[in-house]
Amino acid sequence: MKIMRRTKRNFLGVMAAAFAGGTGSSAPARSYEIDHSSADWRRRLSSEQFRVLRRGGTEPPFASPLLKERREGTYACAGCGLALFSSATKFDSGTGWPSFWKPVDGAVATHADATGHMRNEVHCRRCGGHLGHVFDDGPKPTGLRYCMNGAALEFLQQEA
Repeated sequence: MKIMRRTKRNFLGVMAAAFAGGTGSSAPARSYEIDHSSADWRRRLSSEQFRVLRRGGTEPPFASPLLKERREGTYACAGCGLALFSSATKFDSGTGWPSFWKPVDGAVATHADATGHMRNEVHCRRCGGHLGHVFDDGPKPTGLRYCMNGAALEFLQQEA
């Protein structure tokens, strides 16, 4: 997978687009295991979850309570409940968004961002929800940083 390098110019463009109300989902047109109408997604999700998951928006940095989540568990898609990331792969990237170095096998799909920004978009493979972006400046062992919107995730605490 080719990961786009992060530069100051790209970062500023990304942030400008994100705070202008989202980029619009650039997911390839396809069907998913879970596929609802736009009206049904609006009923099922909060307004912020809908903006992020279904419209490709980005939440403001440092806004998600999941950023400080330290318990053991799983981060699942807020749209369909699919397990996406283990807490064992979460790390503090300092970027203001929950970050992970590896997704659950087969849980996400990535593709080049169609907005012209030099980045790769990450989607839930089951419902197509926009989760965030992946960059090649993460820690070992993968060297990847899955920079996720907290609004796109729900945390499921591991049972003792």
